[in-house]
Amino acid sequence: METTPIGRLPLHTISERLPEIPDATLVTDLIRMDRTRRAVVFRLLPKDRAARVFDRLGPGIGSELVADLSDGPVREVFSELAPDDRTAILDEMPAGVANRILQELPEAHRADTMRLLGYPKESAGRRMSPLDLILRADATAAEALDTLRDRAAGGARITDAPVVDATRRYRGMIPLSSIVAADPDARLGELTLDDICVHTHDDQEDAANAVMHSSADLVPVVDAEGRLVGMLTEPDARAVLHLESDEDAALAGGSAPLRRPYLATSVIRLASKRIVWLLVLLVAASLTVGVLDAFEESLQSMVVLSLFIPLLIGTGGNTGAQAVTTVVRALSTHDITFSDFFRVAFTELRTGLLLGAALGLCTLVPVTLFAGFEVALVLAISLVGICVLAATAGAVVPLLATKVGIDPAVVSAPFITTLVDASGLVLYFLVARAILGV
Repeated sequence: METTPIGRLPLHTISERLPEIPDATLVTDLIRMDRTRRAVVFRLLPKDRAARVFDRLGPGIGSELVADLSDGPVREVFSELAPDDRTAILDEMPAGVANRILQELPEAHRADTMRLLGYPKESAGRRMSPLDLILRADATAAEALDTLRDRAAGGARITDAPVVDATRRYRGMIPLSSIVAADPDARLGELTLDDICVHTHDDQEDAANAVMHSSADLVPVVDAEGRLVGMLTEPDARAVLHLESDEDAALAGGSAPLRRPYLATSVIRLASKRIVWLLVLLVAASLTVGVLDAFEESLQSMVVLSLFIPLLIGTGGNTGAQAVTTVVRALSTHDITFSDFFRVAFTELRTGLLLGAALGLCTLVPVTLFAGFEVALVLAISLVGICVLAATAGAVVPLLATKVGIDPAVVSAPFITTLVDASGLVLYFLVARAILGV
């Protein structure tokens, strides 16, 4: 039997229902509420549960809650979050509110948060967690085991540990199994160490991929001098890749990422995330208008040509979108890099040629019956050219964007579509002039 979401219940009955609602359901209900009601319901939660729920709401909703609730318990829950989680929430707040909240944090928590805020946005430094365990390279395996035993007694789960020298420079990661198997008097610095690490200024997506591709649950983060400053955990890496995936999907559709649940996003915010791209595409679409104006005489002399313009535009746009999506995905998973430029371009050129030839052959007979063989030939040749152009552009543009440091997802499918529309129509009319003499 389906239960009524707490957002629809009278406020005086919500406190009675809260204990029986699972955390996952409560998080979903809170996200769907308006800000005022969400703040009231959250205030009713006991401190321990409030901390669990708050951690699952995400930076967008979390920032609204902290801003809406000025009472001590909520600020206490916020201060007890991990530094990287606090940083993510503060990033979502207006600067004035974030500064006020930051000043209200306990001194130690404020220092940890300020340290992370000092790194660039979307860098590994912003995402790292504090160091819970460090082993010295000059320590013996027996001393390291004593340290690990003490930590394990406190409930910590230990599989690997970072090793540093006397100046805190990172030497490598050592598996627990290596310490157990080593001679008790052997120094950690003499054992085989895994030198995997990421740097504070690395892009967060690259750093997250490094974590997911490693066998460790966490990867050390080092500064410019090679000193160990934090750890990037597997859960944090998964969160980063999920965020980047959402961003790529939004940009590929010609929109900016919401960075919060859809139902918790205002209409104004939704519109603001889309309007900029729509304006860009509107200006780009003027190229198509210019092409039609330039070939106005050709259209007037043979009106039947205009009937196939939507077909050509749609085919070119879809072909380009397919190529862009495939290449951007391959770039994000590191299946290809810019060094594969010519190989990828040639692959998509041949793919476009094959698609265009298949589509051209499919349209040849029906268009011949409808408008004559010459018009059908114009359409078939144009389809081949447009498919080749769209597929090649869909592959080349994201690779070039990567080379110059632009997120390839920004070169979205709608943008490629608009460019292919204009160039495809030019090709169409040039073929028509050559065959039909219009």
